[in-house]
Amino acid sequence: MGIVGGALQGIEAAYLSRKAGYETLVLDRREDAPARSLADSSVTVDVAEDPEAALRLLSGCDAVIPALENMPALRALDFVRDRLPCPLLFDMQAYSVSSSKQRSNEIMTEIGVPLPRSWPECGFPAVVKPSCQSGSVGVTVAGSEEEVAPALQRVYDLGDTPVVQEFVCGKSISIEAIGAGSRATAYVTTEVVLDRGYDCKRVLCAPGILEGEQEVAFGMAAKKVAECIGLRGIMDMEAILGRRGLRVLEIDARIPSQTPACVLAGSGINLLTELCLAASGKGSRARNARRCATYEHLWVHDGVVEETGERQFSRVRNPHVECGLFGADEAITDYEPGKTEWRGTFINSADSMEELNAKRSAFAVNVLKECRLDRYVGSSPEVMRRPGSPVR
Repeated sequence: MGIVGGALQGIEAAYLSRKAGYETLVLDRREDAPARSLADSSVTVDVAEDPEAALRLLSGCDAVIPALENMPALRALDFVRDRLPCPLLFDMQAYSVSSSKQRSNEIMTEIGVPLPRSWPECGFPAVVKPSCQSGSVGVTVAGSEEEVAPALQRVYDLGDTPVVQEFVCGKSISIEAIGAGSRATAYVTTEVVLDRGYDCKRVLCAPGILEGEQEVAFGMAAKKVAECIGLRGIMDMEAILGRRGLRVLEIDARIPSQTPACVLAGSGINLLTELCLAASGKGSRARNARRCATYEHLWVHDGVVEETGERQFSRVRNPHVECGLFGADEAITDYEPGKTEWRGTFINSADSMEELNAKRSAFAVNVLKECRLDRYVGSSPEVMRRPGSPVR
């Protein structure tokens, strides 16, 4: 498996490849890209600057997956696609649609996917976000008219177009879909738990995240969007389950970070394997084991263990996969005995939520005890309420 990009998405692709039994080659322009230490081999190359070198290196692979969101690099890979002797697991047309929240929102509105209401009709709080950035880059929650102008300016400073919508409170959820053009399959719903900066610190994969009808509706929404844009690859859909039901926030037509590894731990479904099957014209082999799993980031520093988002975890250096560390099933980490600062992603699974929570509690105690630390610190977003709404 050729993986282009060695940051967070590259870590995800390398981990999934390892679990699928694929030999991996990672290409990245950075010598210290963290996914490189998880691969069987890696090469330093700037794909955007030298696509011919990338073509030569990747021609020995059985499949190639871009694991980055650098548009010049993606265009370079798309340019050499026809000369690759193997599938490129990426859909440039679908990615271009999903890269614009403005355009993808228009498509989802046309086919009846429920979205947050637009501002100013929605009132406050409202979310101001750039149309073409990923993650929480440039996103501001505005609680008043006075806060809108600087939030808009923050987007303009990124050279982007603002999208302003209702701030929807509730459970943050995600689902992946894989398409083969006119047909698509939606997979497993996960819950995304955020830190104070609205960055994902933990993913949960378990039965019952959504009730039966809601789960069907969310899967159908992802399938419908994937088929509408003619997806030939993988995408994820993010939504909030609030008081007024599901509200879809965005889609991204590229391999996501974090959720696929948790899906694998909880359901047994390797989405990279599924993507390879779809690219070769074969049907899905997915069978959901319906277990419970978590995937969570920790940062040890200054004598504390801190739950942290993926932005902080992205600073991990030369990570390795280790089984049983502090009692966790698996870890992707740069921890070494005696280190006073390190980062890790820990994956745990069990047959029930009770068993999973007990395993996580024991794990937390083990980290504190074995590392001789005093505190385990977590953070969550502040609760935003509409002006005049009662406090419950």
